[in-house]
Amino acid sequence: MKILVLGGTRFFGVHLVNALVEKGHDVTIATRGLTKDSFGEKVNRIVIERTSPDSLANVLGDKYYDVVCDNLAYCSNDVKYLLDNIKCGRYVMTSTASVYDKLHMGITESEFNPHTYELKWCSRMDYPYPEIKRQAECALFQEYSHFEAVAVRFPYVVGEDDYTERLYFYVKSILEENPMHIDCLDEEIPFIKSTEAGQFIAWIVEQDFTGTINGNNTGTITLHEIIDYVEKKTSKKAIYSMTGAEGPYNGVESFNLDTKHAKDLGYDFPELREWIYNLIDCYIQKVNSIFKI
Repeated sequence: MKILVLGGTRFFGVHLVNALVEKGHDVTIATRGLTKDSFGEKVNRIVIERTSPDSLANVLGDKYYDVVCDNLAYCSNDVKYLLDNIKCGRYVMTSTASVYDKLHMGITESEFNPHTYELKWCSRMDYPYPEIKRQAECALFQEYSHFEAVAVRFPYVVGEDDYTERLYFYVKSILEENPMHIDCLDEEIPFIKSTEAGQFIAWIVEQDFTGTINGNNTGTITLHEIIDYVEKKTSKKAIYSMTGAEGPYNGVESFNLDTKHAKDLGYDFPELREWIYNLIDCYIQKVNSIFKI
């Protein structure tokens, strides 16, 4: 299939492109032309400005793709600008667990319905992140229902290539003996590994279902467990202080996403604990190599 990927040059987008190429698809990546990639001759490339309707019309107006994978749709206007200016058979949008109003254990897809939620046309800075992502889904399913579309909802995506460095923050702070202010030590947190996120989207590309779907690795883990592991591995002690640097996951409440829908369709997510400690080991090694600790 001819597949266009927006947001394919970093983080789980790279793993998505690699997975699609391995499956034998004809992949094109759309970028602003600023970020180098390592795909070589395995992919085609086009240069666009994602938030410019004119750029999208000029570059995409005469092209057809069997599938568009959009990792960069943050708001309803993003969806409008793209889908008004492209022809495709299937559209797969990366969404987020943040669309759910109340976080708890076992959240099912039905707990946010983009078909009935009030649609507001908005740009990326008009509302907080959870709301603009809700609006992106609303635009897709209310105004572009003629597309065969899927919205993939992820929790926190992590990996060695995680540019947000949210989980890395805790490892780095412990090893550098920097005080941290953490208010969620014992909350259960879900993650999906960046490689898994890319592979899951690549799997969705080849399916025929439409609608919303959750994706996360099975199980959860607490920051308390993660910090205990780092302390035991490094003989360093976490320093807690109300005046310390704010933990990136502060304010989170225990939650995870129910993935029964994905399982019923044939996709099984590995256990989080099968890989999370190896990732932490990589973070420890990274801190040690950079800071010579």
